[in-house]
Amino acid sequence: MTKSSIVTIDRHPGRSSQTIGIARAIGADPDLIHEPSVGVVGTKGDSQCYLGVMAKVEAIHEALKSRVGAGQGQLKLRLVQPEYTIATSDGIRNGTREMRYSLIGREVTNDALCEHLSATGLAGTIAVVACDKPPVGTLAALLEHNEPAIIMSDGAIHPGKDPKTGEALDIVTAYQAAQHPDVAFRDHIACHACPGIGSCGGMFTYNTMQTFIGVVGMQPLHMVAPASDDPRRVKEFPAELVGHLANLIAKGLRPRDIVVRDSLRNAVIVAMAVGGSTNVVLHVPEIARAAGFADFWKEVMTPEEFNHLSQHVVPVLTDARPYGKYSMVDIDAVGGVQAIVRELLDAGLLNGEVMTCTGETLASQVKRLGAKKADGTVVHSVDKPYKPTGGLRLLGGNLSPEFSAILKLAGVEGGLENNVFRGRARIFEGERSLLEALDKRPEAFQDNDIVIVRYEGPTGAPGMPEMLDPTSRITTLCRDRGITIALMTDARFSGGSVGLVIGHVGPEAALGGPIAFIEDGDEIVADLNKNELNCTALADPAVLARRKAAWEKAVAANGGIHPNCGDADTRLLRRARLSAVPATRGGGLHPNREVWVRDPRKADKSGFVPKNKYRPQSDKAF
Repeated sequence: MTKSSIVTIDRHPGRSSQTIGIARAIGADPDLIHEPSVGVVGTKGDSQCYLGVMAKVEAIHEALKSRVGAGQGQLKLRLVQPEYTIATSDGIRNGTREMRYSLIGREVTNDALCEHLSATGLAGTIAVVACDKPPVGTLAALLEHNEPAIIMSDGAIHPGKDPKTGEALDIVTAYQAAQHPDVAFRDHIACHACPGIGSCGGMFTYNTMQTFIGVVGMQPLHMVAPASDDPRRVKEFPAELVGHLANLIAKGLRPRDIVVRDSLRNAVIVAMAVGGSTNVVLHVPEIARAAGFADFWKEVMTPEEFNHLSQHVVPVLTDARPYGKYSMVDIDAVGGVQAIVRELLDAGLLNGEVMTCTGETLASQVKRLGAKKADGTVVHSVDKPYKPTGGLRLLGGNLSPEFSAILKLAGVEGGLENNVFRGRARIFEGERSLLEALDKRPEAFQDNDIVIVRYEGPTGAPGMPEMLDPTSRITTLCRDRGITIALMTDARFSGGSVGLVIGHVGPEAALGGPIAFIEDGDEIVADLNKNELNCTALADPAVLARRKAAWEKAVAANGGIHPNCGDADTRLLRRARLSAVPATRGGGLHPNREVWVRDPRKADKSGFVPKNKYRPQSDKAF
């Protein structure tokens, strides 16, 4: 077994006493307490996404305990009790101010797991993850710790079923029903949309990121798609995971040996091919950072290359919710993620030589699993795809000078004429005012309106909430009335959002980005031929200067922060306000990193300044 870089505890009696007691309490060998540690971690939260995690953690812990010991062929390691991190339920919190904690939860998971991994000295870890943000925070912590580790998805929920119509339902169905005038209908959908346990079942953010984690090499591919209640997750997979971990430890194969430039590129390409969540472009810079890449968009894949791949190379292969018909359990039934990967490997679109957590290359793992060919209904082939282009597009232009704006093209249902949308700006200073208008004045929204929701970015909200509630209501309005209403924001979206919705617009309004200077009635143009997002009025330097000056005056009069920003009324929200990086860098909290972002007001000749030069000096809400 390759020697771990973890520093083990010495034979000091004071430090040994509790370790001996723990070993006896959990049925482990006290003679191994000075060996490197190995253990299981999981995530907990207050929704059904997490209800299945504990059973998997306990099953893996028992499988691990059976392999740990001093006997021949056993792993001579100290077994530690399972540990859990906390998480926010996105599905319950969408549309509320509590949603500000969702993306911050990714950071909290990273922090908590970092403390556990490092302070416990884990030389081998198996992680069970659920919901959207904890999996990314978990992967980032494992990459930073960089000792042998492997991840397993807890699994997706089964679709619900409308007992009256037989229609398949899910959480997005319920959010879209929120705009329906009949209370009884809304309650009926809510009662049947989310039966059982497991995370969101469509190709929303959870399954986008689980697919990503599998393709990037940190989760066995065949463990991604089975449902949470699939018996394999507690009967077969635990022993497999322990076997893979033992192999990783023996080979000294660590997360940063697996998550490399080409595996990150593979995972992004697959995210395009499954019409994945816009959140992938928020999470991949954070994963890349933890893997040792300072700037994903320079060192791994440029925005221009991302768009070229999505426009001309990578089609959408899956007919999956929210833009299509099927769920993740349907994908599992026709061959799972490995079938999708096989299609892309056979087409030469992925690098099959990258290493994975099974100790095999990606191509070898797919071959060993006997991956099926595309069935042509749920999973399509590259030569006969579900949609001809990839599901995601990045936009530049005068509203997105950081090239941060992201559109889920796979979910667009109308409004593009020759790949161009032109609309009239409808300004909302925060999500709450938009939801109030949708509740009380839905008739006020007209064809070709583009709703602007601002001051909801990483700094402004703070916390960059996702907008599943308003996007779902707008989708329903558009379908019912046969119109197009677009939405643009410096916040983000759920993977369940559909429609002509553009997020991550940066720099965000709270930092004086151009989105702050749009006024009601301005013409907004989204041009997917040029991949640009522009406000016609702001092309006039005099108009831009006048509006910018008015914005700066409002900021100066309010102690250095715009009055439309949300309250930072807890220590955690204040930490987010003062340390969040832009969406292009993952939107995470990095107070001590030399992160630089473009600031059109105080830039040096390089065009960049340290963020603390224009952070607010005071916060009226704290």
